[in-house]
Amino acid sequence: MLSAQDIYGVNPIAAMPFTASGEVDEASFIRMLEHLATTGAQGLTLFGIASEFPKLEDGERQRVAEIFVSTLNGSPVYRAMSVTDHSTEVAVKRARGYQKLGADALMLLPPFFLQPSPQAIQHHIFSVLEAVDIPVLVQYAPGETGLAITPQQLADVCERYPHAVFKIECNPPVDYTKQFLQLAPQASVLNGYAGLYMLNMLAAGGKGVMPGCSFTEVYVRIYQHWIQGEIDKAEALHGALLPYIQVWMTHCEYIIQAEKTLLKQRGIIDSDYCRHPGWALSETDHSLITQFIQQFEL
Repeated sequence: MLSAQDIYGVNPIAAMPFTASGEVDEASFIRMLEHLATTGAQGLTLFGIASEFPKLEDGERQRVAEIFVSTLNGSPVYRAMSVTDHSTEVAVKRARGYQKLGADALMLLPPFFLQPSPQAIQHHIFSVLEAVDIPVLVQYAPGETGLAITPQQLADVCERYPHAVFKIECNPPVDYTKQFLQLAPQASVLNGYAGLYMLNMLAAGGKGVMPGCSFTEVYVRIYQHWIQGEIDKAEALHGALLPYIQVWMTHCEYIIQAEKTLLKQRGIIDSDYCRHPGWALSETDHSLITQFIQQFEL
């Protein structure tokens, strides 16, 4: 069984391919997962924000969860699945169901709809952690959720639950992470936010990155340079990546669409359709994506 210390490195969030008419494209999803398993990533997570999870029907969610687990069974990547329900009771059932299905780890998005109290949020997090024994990445994304969690609150979670891992993606995340790790030096921290702060977070004590999945190979190269002590090479490659992700990360729907279009242009999925409401790319955006693929030899 995976431990919290086994959650590290590059762990992209799986995109959700749709057909041109907006239906789940299972064939493209399987092809994408098979591709991602060969990139050198350590893990893969389903139902993150980049998976467009709020736009899926319940039946679709269960079906793609089953495909996710079965397709990656026996692959070198660990399989994490995100619990995003706002009801504590439903989240507990979902977490247990995903563990039973075969997930190696979970990610947990704390509830934020209708602004629950800090006590209610803590109860929700604790309840899910107590429901399973696989690692759980507790997600902190205040820009997307409007929910503020203090470093001390996260440290309390870490102290109580050794199988908790933390995905910190406030903007910027570095000072917050330093404060948190001072309070909980044993904690494992990963960062999302498209890897904008990847190297700074690794330097601050973070263990890895959880970006989108359309150019996973680039993040893997950066991470490998870092762990091999080739800091100059890591910084140069990350510096080349920054101008692109800084543009795309100005809005979540923007980077979701850009990454989906990247996957299509690379021939990994058949359509770059995103369910509405979404983001319409301009001609300049399309040119930038083509330039990106050529520059990084994808």
